Amino acid sequence: MPKCMLNVTYNAEGMKGLIKEGGTGRRATVADMIGALGGRLESFHYSAGGTTVYAVADVPDTTTVAAVTMAIRASGMMDIETTMLLTPEEIDQAAKKSVNYRSPGKS
Repeated sequence: MPKCMLNVTYNAEGMKGLIKEGGTGRRATVADMIGALGGRLESFHYSAGGTTVYAVADVPDTTTVAAVTMAIRASGMMDIETTMLLTPEEIDQAAKKSVNYRSPGKS
């Protein structure tokens, strides 16, 4: 199952909701949302920096990640960046693939 990292940044209204609902309440909401889509929330951490939440989830496919991203952005309470994560074994497989690529401006 693919793994992705969700980096979520709350705006002022979203932060007010977080304060009202609490951190564990939001984690449960995200776990339920991802679970209902056939995935599993692996980790969920808050940060005192610019990004509010760092979460890692197993997801069935990339369209599930897109659906989650769209729903979160559409709420208007936060922004989200998603990153698909690869295992070292997947990198080994990628390194063995032959890619015919030419850099811009090179013959």
